[in-house]
Amino acid sequence: MPLYAHSISGFDAEFWECLPDHLARVARRSHCFASVFGWGEAGRAAALLHDIGKVSDLYQAYLFKPRDLAGNAKGPDHSTAGARAAVEVYRGPLGRMLAFLIAGHHAGLADGRKLDDRLAESYRIEPFAGWQTQTGELPASLVPNRRPQTSRHPGFGQAFLTRMLFSCLVDADFLETERFYAEAAREPVERDGFTPLTELRERLRRHMAGLRSEGTDAVQTLRAEVLRHAIGKAAAAPGLFTLTVPTGGGKTLASLSFALEHALTHGMRRVIYVIPFTSIIEQTADIFRRALGTRDDVLEHHASFDWETARQLAEDDEGRDGLAKLRRASENWAAPVVVTTAVQFFESLFANRTSRCRKLHNIAGSVIVLDEAQTLPLHLLRPCMAALEELAHNYGASVVLCTATQPALRAKDGFGGGFDIDEDRELAPDPKALFAALKRVEVERRPGPVTDGEIVARFAEQPQMLCVVNSRAHARGLFEAIRHLPGATHLSTLMCPKHRRRVLEEVRARLRAGEPVRLVSTSLIEAGVDIDLPEVWRAAAGLDSIIQAAGRCNRHGKLAMGRVVVFEPAEAKPPHAREQFWQAARPVLDRSEDPLTLEAIHAYFSTLYWQKGTQALDFATVDEQAGGILRAIHERAADFDFPFRSIAEAFRLIEDAMASVIVPFDEEAEALLREIAAMERPLASQMRRLQQYVVSIPRSARGEWLRLGALKSVHPALGEELLAFGDRAQYDKETGLRLEQILFRDAESNIFP
Repeated sequence: MPLYAHSISGFDAEFWECLPDHLARVARRSHCFASVFGWGEAGRAAALLHDIGKVSDLYQAYLFKPRDLAGNAKGPDHSTAGARAAVEVYRGPLGRMLAFLIAGHHAGLADGRKLDDRLAESYRIEPFAGWQTQTGELPASLVPNRRPQTSRHPGFGQAFLTRMLFSCLVDADFLETERFYAEAAREPVERDGFTPLTELRERLRRHMAGLRSEGTDAVQTLRAEVLRHAIGKAAAAPGLFTLTVPTGGGKTLASLSFALEHALTHGMRRVIYVIPFTSIIEQTADIFRRALGTRDDVLEHHASFDWETARQLAEDDEGRDGLAKLRRASENWAAPVVVTTAVQFFESLFANRTSRCRKLHNIAGSVIVLDEAQTLPLHLLRPCMAALEELAHNYGASVVLCTATQPALRAKDGFGGGFDIDEDRELAPDPKALFAALKRVEVERRPGPVTDGEIVARFAEQPQMLCVVNSRAHARGLFEAIRHLPGATHLSTLMCPKHRRRVLEEVRARLRAGEPVRLVSTSLIEAGVDIDLPEVWRAAAGLDSIIQAAGRCNRHGKLAMGRVVVFEPAEAKPPHAREQFWQAARPVLDRSEDPLTLEAIHAYFSTLYWQKGTQALDFATVDEQAGGILRAIHERAADFDFPFRSIAEAFRLIEDAMASVIVPFDEEAEALLREIAAMERPLASQMRRLQQYVVSIPRSARGEWLRLGALKSVHPALGEELLAFGDRAQYDKETGLRLEQILFRDAESNIFP
């Protein structure tokens, strides 16, 4: 009698998926995925063993239970068996590595102690004798086809490899499960018919050749030189690069052009563009879509949510039909161009859950452009740097640190343990000369605390002006004070992405027409937003933030010189998390004639990074012990006892407890929510579209709105993990969600023009 991996409700067993077939199919995919970085046989071995626990009589009986008795209830443990077989067949560190993958292929990579509990004889599981007849012959050796480069952090390479192989296994398992059920239901599987990189490169070349950017002839000439020089470096060997270009120097499309040329020169697979903030991801993705003449080839993946149930699912919770696995579907970054956030990118690299890890193997063999590299968080800087080095050294990736304020992370800059990047790996032509040539503003520091009244008075005098502040509450309060002035506009992350994009389009149209624009914004406007005003005020912040704000002033060089004013707000001091950045920036501003030079930037980061010490740049609590992530890995490397789950919980780029909610901002959003609610299983494409209506709010506010019934689940499979407002009562058409008035409603709020 055949043994089965998956059943289908309402179908005879002859239509079910046989276990040997499932193991073989997953093994082929996993081997293919892992071969990209040289570990194909390990990927194949893990896949062949991952479901052997399903040979047990109890599991097979579970598959045959009538649906009204079995439902989607948790089945018998079937992953521990494969973990035990792995350590018995392969022994040593490699066997233990496979055991981590197999034991966690539903519940996620566990801490070493948890794995030991499951491998112990005292942990009872169903007998799985005879599994060899299902797997066929296992690989005799797992040795990679090329020798990995040793990490400077003991154990880090081994832990990273475990997570990458885990990605190969879980993505292969998901894709094969999806394929089986789709074929059984005679439904199309969402397949990736992407445009080849060669065609995307040709489209980008044509776009760049015909581009007539805004700005003076001198600015356009410099942008063209940046592009030419970056493309000229495409033949350089893969690895680590820098691209240091002042704001307005055209680095976004120059970096994309380099990435595509470099990828095709070296047989690489995709471009991954990492954006610091969710607030500008849609703008960058739209720029790329226009430049590449495509929509489907550019994946826009926010950190706001994944298509998954984020609840901690029970061990081995696959469900009788395997459908729970499909409900946990998530992005796997198979697109040729991926635009994502730093939170999504780095937290995935240190994740343990299947949904977050699934995409990791597709980062291998990619060109990774880290936009605004200076925004890497201080408390996790060294683990982030270690991950980037690992990708460049052992996974065939190239990493471009792309910024106007290069954060001096190179060893040659004196950063202890910094990146080994020589001058010839700089993609921009003579950055120092570029900064001098592209100087378009004068920066002045306003003495003493500045009141909101003084800022309002300046807004009244200056019809085109931007003021950037440090909190959403301050932005809203200042906007309310200037609301009566012509062209008064507000921008913050309390507005959903589609709303923000609409506002920016309106602002640009008014600027082109010479009309008043009085804009109050949070820092979301600083990173890459293409907007040009004659005067910008920036509340106390780090020098990198001040320089980014200055990039919105006289951006295209149409004035002799723009004006940037740095001030300390009287009513709103810098948030605690930003205070250290202002403390490092203040002395540089005091002693520098021009704080927008490479020398001033170097001095700023010298204060911010170098004097903090190693421990402060890896400041996380892992497994109830302080000391950082790299130390936790080092201390457990000898026994291959890595605390994967504890590391994932400790690695949080954004420490504030925020939650995502969906706003039915317009009729398109309402129709999309109805469409998703009617589906048995929402499609990834629908969830991508839904990202345009996400707003992140404090969990306390989310809980209160949920209690009041204002928030409802988007889809039953997602439960309370993804909620949407039933109407627009709490959403202001100019400022977004009204966090301060949770109980407020009025009829006018439901009407949008």
